[in-house]
Amino acid sequence: MKITVIGTGYVGLVTGTCLAEVGNEVLCLDVDPTKIEILKSGGIPIYEPGLEDMVKRNVAAGRLHFTTDIEESVAFGQIQFIAVGTPPDEDGSADLQYVVAAARNIGRHMDGYKLVVDKSTVPVGTADKVRAALQDELNKRGVAIEFNVASNPEFLKEGAAVDDFMKPDRIVIGTDSDRATQLLRQLYAPFQRNHDRLTVMDVRSAELTKYAANAMLATRISFMNELAVLAEKLGADIEQVRHGIGSDPRIGYHFLYAGCGYGGSCFPKDVQALRRTGQENGIPLRVLDAVEEANESQKHILVNKLTARLGKDLRGKRFAMWGLAFKPNTDDMREAPSRTMLEALWAMGASVSAYDPAAMEETRRIYGERADLLLVDSPMDALKGADALLIVTEWKVFRSPNFDTMKSLLKIPLVFDGRNLYEPQAMREMGFDYFPIGRPSI
Repeated sequence: MKITVIGTGYVGLVTGTCLAEVGNEVLCLDVDPTKIEILKSGGIPIYEPGLEDMVKRNVAAGRLHFTTDIEESVAFGQIQFIAVGTPPDEDGSADLQYVVAAARNIGRHMDGYKLVVDKSTVPVGTADKVRAALQDELNKRGVAIEFNVASNPEFLKEGAAVDDFMKPDRIVIGTDSDRATQLLRQLYAPFQRNHDRLTVMDVRSAELTKYAANAMLATRISFMNELAVLAEKLGADIEQVRHGIGSDPRIGYHFLYAGCGYGGSCFPKDVQALRRTGQENGIPLRVLDAVEEANESQKHILVNKLTARLGKDLRGKRFAMWGLAFKPNTDDMREAPSRTMLEALWAMGASVSAYDPAAMEETRRIYGERADLLLVDSPMDALKGADALLIVTEWKVFRSPNFDTMKSLLKIPLVFDGRNLYEPQAMREMGFDYFPIGRPSI
């Protein structure tokens, strides 16, 4: 099949590349010429494990192409995926200007049947706006050309997006058209050979499903984080509580890890957008209000523990930070807890030496060169002469360090662990002052 994918961010590039991997011809469009030049030269503009090799392989095979030419992209694919950004507006709602602009471009240039598929995460009712924009452009041209609009939300985890696409646990299709359903069944057949993972529903239900899924996962995280704060106060251990409740099959173990808050491009944006949708429809989503409030509070928990120990005047002190990305296996720092912590420490006069396996360049892009931020080449380099260590992202490289070396490099053997990587008792026996989340620290 010939497919056009509009947008080469996480969703668009992974979608286009994985569709090419199973034999389709794919053309990816982006209006950013710098991105397209990077892709044409064999690089990728994002960090995603396994993606770069797959892009190179499919470009070399002649199945994956990139362009900035809108007219070419419309002419290329019978199926047109819209995978552009939907950044939060000032009021928290999703900004649909890029989605609608993509639809209008298709309407301006299409000369035969098109199936337009919303792959971006969009509010309920977006397909209606896309349909209206397409029809408006066709009316302006005075032509009658058949098209369908469908919703096909993505369920990709940053850091595991390629595997999630190639081996999906579900494929959700929202459409009222038999023709669209059959085309999408044909497209996704290679990804569900051993059993049918495709669920067809109405468009609005598909649009809501994506927001509901992310909001549910965010809710589990914030619930466990609040419970961790309570466990600490009561002298309980949140890790033992996690095992106790996770063993209930109705609950399960996923997304029950206490930590220093969630971030990224999805959960914060989607929780805000769903709350805004509720407000616009006179249905306050009080649970999600609390989810967001709890998460913002949790991003401060490590620094609060640090100031409870060292005071709020941190002038002349330098702290090591392990992890800058919002989660492992990505360089994404959007809404990352590390940013809240960095800015809080700087405001109190401290400096930071930081290491992240993937997000160093992104940190430089965000903060530039500054005297109170030292980006180093290894986890141990960050510790040299530091007054304490803050662990912010649970990268595997941080899980089993040389604790003797850690202790010798730190000025004080003081560790604030925002991801509960180590056992408190073992850390105490090695001579560390260790402060995890929701676990006994003394």
